[in-house]
Amino acid sequence: MNHHVTPQAGKQKEGTVEPAQPELQPKEIGKLRPNANPLMAHKFGADPYALVFNNRVYIYMTSDKLEYDSDGIPQKNSYSSINRITVISSEDLINWTDHGEIRVAGSQGAATWASQSWAPAAAHRKLDGQDCFFLYFANNASGIGVLSAPTPVGPWTDPIGKALVTRETPGVEDVTWLFDPAVLVEDHQAYLYFGGGVPEGKSERPDTARVMRLGDDMISVTGKAKVIPAPFMFEDSGIHKHQHIYYYTYCSNFHEVDRAESDPPPGEIAYMTSTQPMGPWTYQSTILQNPGHFFGIGGNNHHAIIQLADQWYIAYHAQTLCQAMDIPEGYRSTHINRIEYEETTGRLKAIQADYQGVSQLHSFDPYQAISGATIGWSAGVNTLQLTSADHGLTSASDVVVSKLHGGSWIAISNVNFGEDGASGFTALLSNQGEAATLELRLDREDGPIVGKVAIPSTSEAYQWNVQSTAIAGSQGTHDLYIVLRASSDHSSAVLLQEWKFERVK
Repeated sequence: MNHHVTPQAGKQKEGTVEPAQPELQPKEIGKLRPNANPLMAHKFGADPYALVFNNRVYIYMTSDKLEYDSDGIPQKNSYSSINRITVISSEDLINWTDHGEIRVAGSQGAATWASQSWAPAAAHRKLDGQDCFFLYFANNASGIGVLSAPTPVGPWTDPIGKALVTRETPGVEDVTWLFDPAVLVEDHQAYLYFGGGVPEGKSERPDTARVMRLGDDMISVTGKAKVIPAPFMFEDSGIHKHQHIYYYTYCSNFHEVDRAESDPPPGEIAYMTSTQPMGPWTYQSTILQNPGHFFGIGGNNHHAIIQLADQWYIAYHAQTLCQAMDIPEGYRSTHINRIEYEETTGRLKAIQADYQGVSQLHSFDPYQAISGATIGWSAGVNTLQLTSADHGLTSASDVVVSKLHGGSWIAISNVNFGEDGASGFTALLSNQGEAATLELRLDREDGPIVGKVAIPSTSEAYQWNVQSTAIAGSQGTHDLYIVLRASSDHSSAVLLQEWKFERVK
C-alpha cells in the first residue's frame, strides 16, 4: 500500500458557508432524512436476522441483487442465483456500517456443497472460553447449512462440509420447505427453529414448522424435530424470550380460504407463546400486517425480534427502495421499528411499520477509526467490497469502502464533536479519477464547511493515501456531511476506506 500524507490545509473561518453546486448534487432515494427506514439506500437486503454483541447489532440479510434482461433492463427478482449474505451493523440504529457480503454457497463460497443461501440466522456462544459465531442459512428449500467464525463478520468457514438439516433428519421428512432458520441460545442449550410450506389441503394447519435441539458444538442437531402447530403457517420462523415467556413468530400463508376472526390474516407476522422452548405452544395473534398495508407494495413478510439495551425491536423487510427506484418488484430492504409488550399479560402490541423508524440511541463518536462504509443517509454513493490481493490493501481480509462521485455525499447522524470541537480530520482514500475535494459540512449537504481535503489526481488505480485537513467550527453535536466536490466534471470518483477526527489538545 502506498500512503502519502498531505499537509494540513489552512483553517477555515468558523461558520463559513460556501454554496454547494446544485447541478452536481445527486438525489437521495429510499432512505430520506430524517427517517431511519429503510436502514440503507445504497443496496438491498432481505429476510433480516439480528444478533446483538457488545452493544452492537448485526443484521444478516439475503443479498437481493438486481437482475437484468439482455438489454440491461431490470427484471423482477427470481431469487434463483442468491448465494451470498449481506451484513451491516450499528450501535445507534441510524448510522449503519456495511460489512459487505459473506460468500456462502457456490463454487466460490465457504459451503461449496450448497447452491444458494437464503434467510440467514446468526448466533453467538462461548465455547472453551472463546467467542464463537454461527451463521445458519437455507440452501433454497432443501436443507439448512451452518458456517462458523471467530467474529460476527467472519472470516466464515464450513465446519461440517455438508448440510446440518436434511430430509434424513429425524422429524422433518414431511416438511415442505426446509428453510428459514432461527436460533435460541440458552445458558446450557440451544435450539433451532425452521420449516415452512403448505401441503395441499392443509392451509389451516400445515404443521410444517419445527424445533429441535442443537448440539453443544452448535454445528450438530440432537434428538427428533418437534412440530410447532402454527395456524396458517407459511414461512419465516422467529424466536425470542421475554420475561420467562418464549415467543415463536412466523409469517402466515396467503391461501384464500375461510378464516375465523381469531385466525391470522394472509401474509402477517403471527405469534405463539410457551413457557418452554419446545412447547407446548398457544396461538395468540398477529403483530405486523403485510408490508403492503403500510407502504403500498406487498410481497412476503419476514422478520426478526431483538433486544438492544432496554428496548425491543423488530427488523422486517419491505420493497420500499425498489418502489422508490420505480423498478420491477421483488427486491426487499430491511426496516426496524419498536416493539412493546402489555405489562400485565405479556402480549405483544400491534406494530406500526413506517418510514420514520426508531430514534437514534446515542450520539456518534467521530474520534475513533470509522469505516468509510458507515452511512446514515446518502446520495449517489455505493459500496465496494475489495479483496486484499487485488486492491493493494494491507488487511488480510476483504475491506468494504464507499465510492463517492462528484456531488455525492454521505451523512452521519448526530455526531458529537464536544464543547471544543475537532482540530483535524484524516481519511484513507484512493482517487479513481480527476482531482477532487472532500468537503466536511455540518447539518446539510450545503451547510457550513469545517474542513476541506484536497485530493490530487493519480494514475495508479488503487493507490491508498492518508490525507488530512485542519478543522474549525465543529463544536457541539451536528449531522456530518462528507461531500465529494468534482474539480471540473462528473469524472471524479473517490474510494473512502476509513476516516476519523482528532480532538483539540
